[in-house]
Amino acid sequence: MLLARLSGPAAALRRGIATSAQSNAKVAVLGASGGIGQPLSLLLKNSPLVSNLNLYDIAHTPGVAADLSHIETRANVKGFLGSEQLPDCLKGCEVVVIPAGVPRKPGMTRDDLFNTNATIVANLTTACAKHCPEAMICIIANPVNSTIPITSEIFKKHGVYNPNRIFGVTTLDIVRANTFVAELKGLDPARVNVPVIGGHAGKTIIPLISQCTPKVEFPQDQLETLTGRIQEAGTEVVKAKAGAGSATLSMAYAGARFVFSVLDAMNGKEGVIECSFVRSEETECPYFSTPLLLGKNGIEKNLGIGKISPYEEKMIAEAVAELKASIKKGEEFAKSMK
Repeated sequence: MLLARLSGPAAALRRGIATSAQSNAKVAVLGASGGIGQPLSLLLKNSPLVSNLNLYDIAHTPGVAADLSHIETRANVKGFLGSEQLPDCLKGCEVVVIPAGVPRKPGMTRDDLFNTNATIVANLTTACAKHCPEAMICIIANPVNSTIPITSEIFKKHGVYNPNRIFGVTTLDIVRANTFVAELKGLDPARVNVPVIGGHAGKTIIPLISQCTPKVEFPQDQLETLTGRIQEAGTEVVKAKAGAGSATLSMAYAGARFVFSVLDAMNGKEGVIECSFVRSEETECPYFSTPLLLGKNGIEKNLGIGKISPYEEKMIAEAVAELKASIKKGEEFAKSMK
């Protein structure tokens, strides 16, 4: 199993922050002043993999950039404010991360964010298609099950679509699965790796506990409770924050982990594997998250679903209708845009 070759899921983040591995990557964060954007920018600034960090938002970016620029790491930080500065922010960027958009409040589903965030993502990815068409595009903005199809359609409209470079960041689902499994089994979470496939909302989130490394087993009732907790972990945080937002700090960690993996692979590191919601032929859904081998040009190989349990098969079957509907909603939104 290729996944087992990873030196632990947190390895990319530790490398991104703590080692001497250097590259000259220019990275942009769109939505850098927000609840995810600020801690994500901090983690990226901390990394020797990043040489230039461009921060964009519609408010506060000059202050966030000034603050981060005092940190004693080599990344050169610049702030860009408002849509007229967006082209300059994106020029020459190799990786663009998009945490922009509004967060969930209690009682909201990720899909309730659609109307606001779909427009934001469409506008930002239109700028990416024009000004950095070859960049790796990492979308955090929810609902990911729809914002990735939107991004793909926008890139198609501009004639620059490359499915190997557009990623829906689902890494937080993997991070949560690793943490919860480790807690239940008394393991070090940095040494646990649970692939999570499907989508990034509710029952479309499918943790493959049967493929966990190290191998773990749970009675069926405990497995169902664990699976439900992984699927609803975002809502757990939304409720705990009681109206003050959704997961921001853990999402920033997960986003940084994914970006560091992308950068490692672009730098020629071999065996870099992350799950991500991408254009896919692994199931009847046109987009689906599975473990991906990353390379210099984005996705090198889709590693597919692999051997799974009957319970996991059943979860996939139950997720397909919702996933297809979310994908269609995104595609239709992008096609209807002027």
